[in-house]
Amino acid sequence: MNQSKSQPIDLAEGIYRFARQARSPNQDFRPTGSQIELIVVHGISLPPGRFGQGWVESLFLNQIAMNHPDPSLRAVASLRVSAHLLIARDGNLIQFVSFKNRAWHAGISSWSGREHCNDFSIGIEIEGTDVQPYETVQYVQLARVILCLRKAYPTLQPEGLVGHSDIALGRKTDPGPAFDWRRLESLIA
Repeated sequence: MNQSKSQPIDLAEGIYRFARQARSPNQDFRPTGSQIELIVVHGISLPPGRFGQGWVESLFLNQIAMNHPDPSLRAVASLRVSAHLLIARDGNLIQFVSFKNRAWHAGISSWSGREHCNDFSIGIEIEGTDVQPYETVQYVQLARVILCLRKAYPTLQPEGLVGHSDIALGRKTDPGPAFDWRRLESLIA
């Protein structure tokens, strides 16, 4: 299939062309026959409540020292996690994992009676907290990405858009009450 270079998503590589690429080692192959059916929205900040310092990228690239002087960073240094995309506070995008592969973002999870959501989902982290409003540019960027993903992967249906808290009930709270789902829905309608 000859795909135009003007398309935002390179299907052959699973790459979002408008994102900076930073390959995370925290990924593997999706199970044979799995299809992308779910987008999981996450919220993250490192250290908690602080933005724009590059620590989320360092976490996804396994570059936080185990003996880091900040206890909140030291606490996550041994985690092996990733997401497909990160949307920074300023709207900039970083892609860590090809959409063709399984990012390690959901953990123990279940959606519509199916476990192991990493197998069939795309994880999008948004730099923020559960309680601090997200930035307008982040909603605009997220909406753009969702629309492009839905066009590229027809198996993504509108009901397949959830928060991390929706698939990890009682274990996770993100993207939290500060995330305005109605605002996002109006942008992708």
